[in-house]
Amino acid sequence: MSAFDAARDALKKLPGVGFRSAERMALHLLVEHPESLPALLRTLAHAAEHISRCECCGNIAENAELCPICADSRRERGRLCVVEQVPDLMAIERTGTFRGTFHVLHGRLSPIRGIGPENLNFTSLKKRLEAGNVEELILALSNDIEGEATCHFIREEFGKQFPQVKITRIGFGLPSGGALNFADPATLRSALDSRRNF
Repeated sequence: MSAFDAARDALKKLPGVGFRSAERMALHLLVEHPESLPALLRTLAHAAEHISRCECCGNIAENAELCPICADSRRERGRLCVVEQVPDLMAIERTGTFRGTFHVLHGRLSPIRGIGPENLNFTSLKKRLEAGNVEELILALSNDIEGEATCHFIREEFGKQFPQVKITRIGFGLPSGGALNFADPATLRSALDSRRNF
């Protein structure tokens, strides 16, 4: 295998990067604009030294044990939102409406792909629930079979151990500005199931 093929294949392993995208990136960095490669390598090396997982929630922490959210004393400790990945946390944070804390599982249960409870961030979630500060556990996981299975596991595993904690699930349905005739049956079913008083 040539050095170019090896570089392309390494880039292809990144999430969301296919063969063509990896090829374009490799060409850009190695042939078209090789002067940009050293700065990129330095930036990645610097980030690798200073960025880690938050010891409490699993979010990104920089030069600290805790992420900015867990370190913020103004956050509502009684409301804990469980998400699959850090980008999900970031998406909710961008809304500016949730002032509770988060817990990142770093995936979801998937027996087909060999991902069981031991592969996800459940141990620290249990510790947080044992501390007794959490009043509501908000499940903000994907609306698909694996997301539902993960929610079911959390309810079964922690609902019985911590009956004082209210477990809720985010609503699903139509996007703002979306038309009914463009929605698929599963989305419409979720929208009807998630209805509330008006």
